[in-house]
Amino acid sequence: MRVHEEVSDEMEEEEAADAPDQLAFSPPPAAAAVQRLVVGYALTKKKVKSFLQPKLLALARKKGIHFVSIDETRPLPEQGPFDIILHKLTNKEWQQVLEDYREEHPEVTVLDPPNAIQHLHNRQSMLQEVADLSLSNVYGEVCTPRQLVIMKDPLSIPDAVANAGLTLPLVAKPLVVDGTSKSHELSLAYVETSLSMLDPPLVLQEFVNHGGIVFKVYVVGETIRVVRRFSLPDVNIYDLENNDGIFRFPRVSCATNNAEDAEIDPCIAELPPRPLLEKLGRELRRRLV
Repeated sequence: MRVHEEVSDEMEEEEAADAPDQLAFSPPPAAAAVQRLVVGYALTKKKVKSFLQPKLLALARKKGIHFVSIDETRPLPEQGPFDIILHKLTNKEWQQVLEDYREEHPEVTVLDPPNAIQHLHNRQSMLQEVADLSLSNVYGEVCTPRQLVIMKDPLSIPDAVANAGLTLPLVAKPLVVDGTSKSHELSLAYVETSLSMLDPPLVLQEFVNHGGIVFKVYVVGETIRVVRRFSLPDVNIYDLENNDGIFRFPRVSCATNNAEDAEIDPCIAELPPRPLLEKLGRELRRRLV
């Protein structure tokens, strides 16, 4: 705004003509504060160490995202407030705490709701959703191996496998995925006599040679990320004839078994077509929510 003295109109006009404009500035408004988003996390120590890396925390802070540890020994309503709760605990007590909290605080996003992940805890029901899909198209086909669920009595497994018409070798997986290391342990049974050595409850699946590589597909919204992981090696006739029956494997497809930089046959390591992955991701998200 122009600054004027209380003078005659003539002097004012003269000065206004000869002198440069004098402007009075107000301080610029403060920059809009970044919206603060509080993420409460309830994770195992191992998950905290692997997930909450300094680089991630620094990037999150720049975006206004703050991670806050949830104390499981204290009532959840007394902590926070939270915008999001991120958890990776599976015990029944914690599941009930979360369900009660969601009823009282529907505005808080829980990743993932207990009722949504129960479906994925059971390998039988989880794989069935894939088997029920119809994704055959020009980009490829998604298939599932034939499987059999054994709840108890390992001595009955050979007869059950024969009655189901399954073909050896078979992959044995614990039926329930509960977040423990044991739930990720696999066994590969080569001969019939080894089947009674397995430990129910479990899922038996026909083994399909796949080049020793598995593709893990991560879907967040519309974003898809595919990574290669080393998997169980292919089975050949020599293995079947010269093995006493069963191999036990620890966690097979974890991040430490990254195959991204390995020298792999391009035909084996070729990524699945993205249109097929996008359709698969959409369909599974719809079915598993």
